[in-house]
Amino acid sequence: MSSSRTMLITGVSSGFGRALAQEALAAGYRVVGTVRSEQAKQSFEALNAASAFGRILDVTDFDSIGNVVNEIEANVGPLDVLVNNAGYGHEGVMEESSLVEMRRQFDVNVFGAVAVMKSVLPFMRERRRGHILNITSMGGFITMPGIAYYCGSKFALEGISEVLGKEVKPFGIRVTAVAPGSFRTEWAGRSMVRTPRSIPDYDSLFDPIRKGREEKSGRQLGDPAKAARAMLSIIESDAPPSHLLLGSDALGLVREKLSSLSAEFDTWESITRSTDG
Repeated sequence: MSSSRTMLITGVSSGFGRALAQEALAAGYRVVGTVRSEQAKQSFEALNAASAFGRILDVTDFDSIGNVVNEIEANVGPLDVLVNNAGYGHEGVMEESSLVEMRRQFDVNVFGAVAVMKSVLPFMRERRRGHILNITSMGGFITMPGIAYYCGSKFALEGISEVLGKEVKPFGIRVTAVAPGSFRTEWAGRSMVRTPRSIPDYDSLFDPIRKGREEKSGRQLGDPAKAARAMLSIIESDAPPSHLLLGSDALGLVREKLSSLSAEFDTWESITRSTDG
């Protein structure tokens, strides 16, 4: 892989972002990674003094994103790949969780990703090439109690990614929504925001889910390094998919959801069709 290709990854301090940055650097990419502190910037740039470029950016600082992207284009190189990885998980029963928490979840996971895409797209469109990867989640297809805001944000990003892919395909730009299952990242650990419990009616449903998630954190099936290599193979593909599941758990759960939906549609088909005419 030629070192002339440049990749921008949001959120490279840990998890998928860090793993993908390391794989891309090893493959010869110039990698620009966004972080939120000077210390994290120095840590990232230490990975490769010649090819790792840290930029301090909070993706919810929407007014700053365009300036950062313009500076990268001018001083590092034309962006060939954008990976929207910055995000976090919110856990909490919906009735107990504030709208402020929901707004923050969507600001980071949805609005931040869209704002970065909107800043990068004019350059890619002018060059008639580029690839955007949006890291979503199997929670963008399936749901489980206690992560309503998170699933909502990932469902939104899945839909936005699919529409955008259709809009920019004529310009040679590809869009892939990458939906990981359970991986050994900090998603369920220090990165997760948890709403305190307050309504006893939900105890029997949710308390075991929260406890189980905390106990499994760090012991999930998925290997972030292998996920990074899978993403790099998609980036280098001549015909990348619009949706990519990562992990056998994601594949099984999403297939189960699709099968269940199909069965439900069949059960209620007569009612569905009764509204025509």
